[in-house]
Amino acid sequence: MSERPHHRRPATFKLDDPGVIVMDPDDSSRPSRGTVHVRPETDPSLLPVPLEAPLVAGRRGFRWGAMFWSAVGGLVTLGLGLGVTRLIEDLFARSESLGYLGLGFAVVAALALLIVITREALGLARLATIEKLHLRASAVLTSDDRAESRAVVQDLLGLAHQNPHLARARAALQGHADDIIDGADMIRLAERELMTPLDQEARRLVSSAAQRVSVVTAVSPRAVIDVLFVFVASLRLIRQLARLYGARPGALGMIRLMRHVIAHLAITGGMAAGDSLIQQMLGHGIAAKLSQRLGEGVLNGLLTARLGLAAIDVTRPLPFTALPRPALGDLAKDLLRKRAGEE
Repeated sequence: MSERPHHRRPATFKLDDPGVIVMDPDDSSRPSRGTVHVRPETDPSLLPVPLEAPLVAGRRGFRWGAMFWSAVGGLVTLGLGLGVTRLIEDLFARSESLGYLGLGFAVVAALALLIVITREALGLARLATIEKLHLRASAVLTSDDRAESRAVVQDLLGLAHQNPHLARARAALQGHADDIIDGADMIRLAERELMTPLDQEARRLVSSAAQRVSVVTAVSPRAVIDVLFVFVASLRLIRQLARLYGARPGALGMIRLMRHVIAHLAITGGMAAGDSLIQQMLGHGIAAKLSQRLGEGVLNGLLTARLGLAAIDVTRPLPFTALPRPALGDLAKDLLRKRAGEE
């Protein structure tokens, strides 16, 4: 027969009692009869800090594709330049006034192209700055480097300088610049001060986009309209989130952001196949209780929300440490509550 386990009744005791023995947490020895063994819990501050996976996979090898498209772009630019030159020469040969008019158009087009290229370059540079800030902040959370944390906070303040809604948060954070604060705690303080209002607005943007997609795809008569609207709404949401967190992406910046968001979704488990919420929704038949079109609308809204949460992870300049990460479950509750109220 197996011996029954001995269950001790609840009792009070003093730590200075000779019968109370404080043991090492790793000690697996059995307590002797008549004594009370106390195993202290591990201090949470001594636990290892979980690190986030890199947002974007590292580059591999020489980029022959980039060289090919650069060469093709150079040839196309030379061809366009020769064509414009010949056109202006022909205009001058036909009429001097037409030649000057064509030359003026060419100068205006070249100036506009230069401005567009400059804006695209600045947008790509700001995106690269946000990515580097995210990686540097993650490194500071591990190394607890005070000097590097101050440098990260200063760069973050420079990034948020043009947002008037963060004036009070910037002033409060600058007031702690000379305080004796550890590096990791400084990053958490900067996250609480600067990212709290931005995260709230980002959650509102994602929730609004998910609700809009849910309503439109539930009432649209064609699947093509659903696809186009979801694509446009996703692009608009990613652009809004990027601008909210300090980036100003142009056309090339949006392409780069879309690549990063899709890569982040692939790293974190796909669009929604690995998400327990949608699995429970489909498995437990919640969508079956609704109409077919309403269920499709809710599912499209959840996929849009999932995309928005991935965009937040990519465009946010600081990792989630002091503040909770927005959860798809909370957005789904808002979405289902709104759809239930519209019935």
